[in-house]
Amino acid sequence: MKILALTRYGRMGASSRMRFAQYVPHLRAVGIEVELLPLLRDEYLERLYEKRRTAWGQILGDYARRLFCLVRARSYDLLWIEKELFPDLPAWFERLLHLGGVRYVVDYDDAIFHNYDLSSSPRRKMLGRKIDVVMRNASLVVCGNDYLADRARQAGAARVEILPTVVDLGRYSIAAKHASDELVVGWMGSPSTAKYLEMVVPPLLRLAAERPVCLRVIGATYAAENLKVECRAWSEADEGDQIRDFDIGIMPLMDGPWERGKCGYKLIQYMACGVPVIASPVGVNCTIVEDGVNGRLASGVAGWIDALWTIGGNEELRNTMGARGRSAVEQKYCLQVTTPRLAKFFADVCNMGEHAFSGELK
Repeated sequence: MKILALTRYGRMGASSRMRFAQYVPHLRAVGIEVELLPLLRDEYLERLYEKRRTAWGQILGDYARRLFCLVRARSYDLLWIEKELFPDLPAWFERLLHLGGVRYVVDYDDAIFHNYDLSSSPRRKMLGRKIDVVMRNASLVVCGNDYLADRARQAGAARVEILPTVVDLGRYSIAAKHASDELVVGWMGSPSTAKYLEMVVPPLLRLAAERPVCLRVIGATYAAENLKVECRAWSEADEGDQIRDFDIGIMPLMDGPWERGKCGYKLIQYMACGVPVIASPVGVNCTIVEDGVNGRLASGVAGWIDALWTIGGNEELRNTMGARGRSAVEQKYCLQVTTPRLAKFFADVCNMGEHAFSGELK
């Protein structure tokens, strides 16, 4: 089977890396060849994170390159699309693929449809039902959680499957913690999501009045008055090592439409390293975090103080919760579990059955 994967970004983009690129070698092992073609190059994200001016000429070139790629669509068994073919344009090309009998699978790991239907821009608002059209014309819609899947079903998608955003177990391991009086509360994410840390500053300040606390931020720059904050650069090569140094991993979120569409990937990363987690009870967080088992769900200042104090003050509890989190990842949230499911989805769409695979499909 030959698949053309049309992602939004290269490896620098978390969604493209985790929902697409990390699957390529694992799919190849079962006989599925995937050609990965990003729409936007890494420089686009670098400019975005550094708040530099958008290079519109470069983006036009990227769009033209993708258009040229679509000319070769029929030479593949299947197209595997991240979210949409051309952001901020109508779903013309997805319609044409469908009318031309070209099968495509579209994948969502966040509520990209809210970029349109909840936008304050009149131009974007006109595209409010665009993603519904993309979903409806797809042979299969793969979603990272129930919130996204519900939207696909409402849009009239022919088939909808839920596949969580997962980790490769081989890249994450548990390490013994070095004894320290300082509690390291860790967060990993992009600059655009660091705003959620505001929610946990008051609880952390309360905790810091009783014991040494450090908020360690990976992948963004952040500062809070009277609170020790360490900011470190993110890199794919050492993200596991960075997480293993956390005592607690956190994922605060507001309860809004966009947040309900998130897939909780950072929680799965923390758990894969045996780190207990605390998260806001929003969206898929309520599924990933078993409250009191592998971590805590916390609401409001009082809820976060209680969770931080309970887990932070008990090393044995942290170790137990961390081990349970790792076990959950091994059972449900790793490539070793989800790759066979994804391969089966592709086989079903192409009407090939399991005979399509040269490797072992479990």
